[in-house]
Amino acid sequence: MAARDSAAFGDNFTVEKSEAESAVPVALKERFLGKECVSMSGYYLFDENVAMYEKWRPRYVEDMYSDIIAYAGLSSQSSAIEIGIGTGQATEPFLRTGCAVTAIEIGKNLAEFVSCRYAGYPKFRVENTSFEEFAFEPQTVDLIYSATAFHWIPSEIGYPKAFDLLRSGGSIALFWNRPFVNRSNDPLHKEIQSVYMKYRGEVRTQPEYDENKYRSVQDAISHYGFVDVRLKLYHTTRQFSGDDYVGLLNTYSDHLNMETSMRLRFEADIKKAIESFGGIVTVYDTIDLHMGRKP
Repeated sequence: MAARDSAAFGDNFTVEKSEAESAVPVALKERFLGKECVSMSGYYLFDENVAMYEKWRPRYVEDMYSDIIAYAGLSSQSSAIEIGIGTGQATEPFLRTGCAVTAIEIGKNLAEFVSCRYAGYPKFRVENTSFEEFAFEPQTVDLIYSATAFHWIPSEIGYPKAFDLLRSGGSIALFWNRPFVNRSNDPLHKEIQSVYMKYRGEVRTQPEYDENKYRSVQDAISHYGFVDVRLKLYHTTRQFSGDDYVGLLNTYSDHLNMETSMRLRFEADIKKAIESFGGIVTVYDTIDLHMGRKP
């Protein structure tokens, strides 16, 4: 990966920023499963609509996978655990290395979907359980990774368990996609914020570069014994029609939690706003990758 910007970020890790093009979803032959949404232990299991999740959630960039694979030194002799596989959007690049991947997925429908999706990889298996309940031989894993899921696990449980499962020299890689739709000079995004204010009584704003959020993850990785801690950022953009943007919103738990009639009115106003400004909304994605190594 050719870094565009690189800067020190604290005393024990560095951050690199890169620009990369969005991966384009390919048509899938697998059947889509399930219409059940379950809440457990304070986090939501995205089993409600596998098709929507697979279609609209963003893909990650190839540069990121290359960076993780190089950092972890993955080969056909390696073993990896993926926490919260979802529909498997972040899985195949690791399977292509030939390494064994054990996926953990608490959602029954999602677990069934990825079991079918990656049936052609003999070294892939999925466990329909939570990471907290997952049983595995300690100190036997070369890489533990999680795509926009590790925040559901209490830090005091997730990090020590990951540390215990890894071999000495094994790696942890945690990454999140954080979509950003606020541009101060974009009237459409201002209109979308007014819709949020109307229905939720708040304007949804967040920093596009959230140094405090990044630092909190890095500090946690260091706190629980990992070394050579690194942060890398990747940037992509996506464009949506009004209908497609509502489809994306329907993959997020806070949106799904809205009362049904209110949610439908909210969605109608979001679509109306997009249509009144040319019919296209641009989403700016920042992917933050955090890596650490067990001594």
